[in-house]
Amino acid sequence: MTHAHIDTQAYDRAFKVGIVVNGVYVLIEAGCGFAFNSVALISDAGHNLSDVLALTLAWGATFLSRAQPTERRTYGMKRATVLASLASAVMLCIALGAVIWESFARLAEPAATNGRTIVFVAGVGVVINLVTAVMFMSGRHDDLNIKSAFLHMAADAAVSFGVVIAGVVMLATNWLWVDPIVALSVAALILVSGLGLLRESLDLAMDAVPDHVDVGAVREYLDTLPGVDDVHHLHIWAMSTTETALTVHLVMQPDRSDDLLLQSVSDALKQRFGIQHPTIQVEHGSSSKRCVYTPATSAVTHDT
Repeated sequence: MTHAHIDTQAYDRAFKVGIVVNGVYVLIEAGCGFAFNSVALISDAGHNLSDVLALTLAWGATFLSRAQPTERRTYGMKRATVLASLASAVMLCIALGAVIWESFARLAEPAATNGRTIVFVAGVGVVINLVTAVMFMSGRHDDLNIKSAFLHMAADAAVSFGVVIAGVVMLATNWLWVDPIVALSVAALILVSGLGLLRESLDLAMDAVPDHVDVGAVREYLDTLPGVDDVHHLHIWAMSTTETALTVHLVMQPDRSDDLLLQSVSDALKQRFGIQHPTIQVEHGSSSKRCVYTPATSAVTHDT
C-alpha cells in the first residue's frame, strides 16, 4: 500500500466545522454533567475536549506543513504534522487516566443522576461526532494527521452511543453503577485507539520506516536493478504524515549509471512504495577505499 500525497487544504472546512461545533457541544455536555451529577457525561465531555484540542493541533499542523522551505528549514515545516499526531495521542492517554480515576471513585460511591438528560445530551453527541468523522473519512488512509482527527471523532461517536445506552439502562433499572461502568468503557475505547495512534506517531517522530513501506521490498528492488552490485546506507523515514524520504548508496558498474536510470528509479520508488523524496548516491567501487557507510558485515538486525 502506498500513501498518496493528498491536498490537506481540502480538509480546512472540516477542521473549522469540527472545532466550532464540538467546542460548543463540550461546554453544553460538561454543564449538563455537573448539573445532573453524571460522571459518564463529564468523562465524555473531557474526552471531547481533548478531541477539540487535537483537531486544533491537527489543523494548525496542516497549515504549518504548507510553509515554504527556508535557508534554515530546508524541508519547510512538514514535520509539524507528525508532532501534532504525537501530541494528539498523548492527550488521549492523559484523558484515559482522568476517566479511570473518576470512574473508580464513583464505583465506590455511586451517585444519583438524571437518565433522561444523559440520553438526550449524549444522543446529540452521537450525531455531531458522526458527521464530523465522515468529513475526515476519505483521508484517513493517506495521512496520519487526518487519521488522528477521524479516530478522535469516530471514537467519540461510539463513546456517546455508550453513554446513551447507560442512560437507557438507568431509566429502566435505576442501577447507578451503570454510569461509572460506561465511563470505564470509554477509557477502554480511548486505550485501544490511543495506543495505536501513539505507537505509529512515535515511530514517525523517531524516524522509523513508515508502516506503508516494506523496506525489504525496497532493498530487493534496488538490488535487482541492472548494473547494481551492492546496496548500502539505505534509510527511509517520514518527512511528514503524507511524505516519505529515502537515501541510499548504490554501487554500480561505471557504464550502467546515468540520469535516465536515476529518474526511472525515482519514479518507481514513488509509484510502487509511496516514497516521494529519494536521494541516490551512485558509487562505482573503483576506489581501493571502502565507502565509510558500507556495513562491516552483511548481518541485518530486524525489529520485532
